Amino acid sequence: MSPADHPVAWEHPPTRRAWLRQLAVNALGLVGWVALWFALLAVLSIFLSPGYAIAIAPFLVYAFYRAFLQVFVFPAIFRMRRTLQVYPWHLHSDAPRGLADRTDVVGRQYGWFEFPNPARPEERLPMVFPRHWGVGWWSRRMAPRATPELKAQIGVVWLAGDPRFIGVLAAPSSDGSTPRRFRFLHQQTGADGGRISVTDWGATVEDIERGHRAGIRPARP
Repeated sequence: MSPADHPVAWEHPPTRRAWLRQLAVNALGLVGWVALWFALLAVLSIFLSPGYAIAIAPFLVYAFYRAFLQVFVFPAIFRMRRTLQVYPWHLHSDAPRGLADRTDVVGRQYGWFEFPNPARPEERLPMVFPRHWGVGWWSRRMAPRATPELKAQIGVVWLAGDPRFIGVLAAPSSDGSTPRRFRFLHQQTGADGGRISVTDWGATVEDIERGHRAGIRPARP
């Protein structure tokens, strides 16, 4: 059965396993960076003289910074699960994408994809990476100078969500059976900036309610 055949993405067993794996990797990352910070502090306090503090300090600061970032990853991971429990996967081949800033996007952006408007498939709506955390893998494959082999890894992308609101983006595994590299994409062209209503994109009351179940609060219904 195709992942797109499930009523919601969370009912696709490989999706649940991939989400759990991402949760575990981030949990191990948090433990690892915290452990490294304490280990460096112990080495400095017990084995080295105070004169080495200047040399060790940058590593202490970096380990603390990485642990701090890991803490803020967890809310996003659980929000992804909420989205996956509401929306099905849709598979998109050669979705338009880019790294250059779009003038129609409000706020920060770190790359974008375009997907069809569910109400009007001929209309494409841009969705952006709103944060730079963890998008390096994607940006290397979205770059104009990326090799054909790298570009082919995102020749097909999976989206669970609504391009008028929010979505979870994933790249398929080599055999196309399992999603990986989950990342949020946000709609930031109009509703968030107050210039347009989501109903202008054909969003119905049911669509907005579905977005609410995924944790979305459109600025202008």
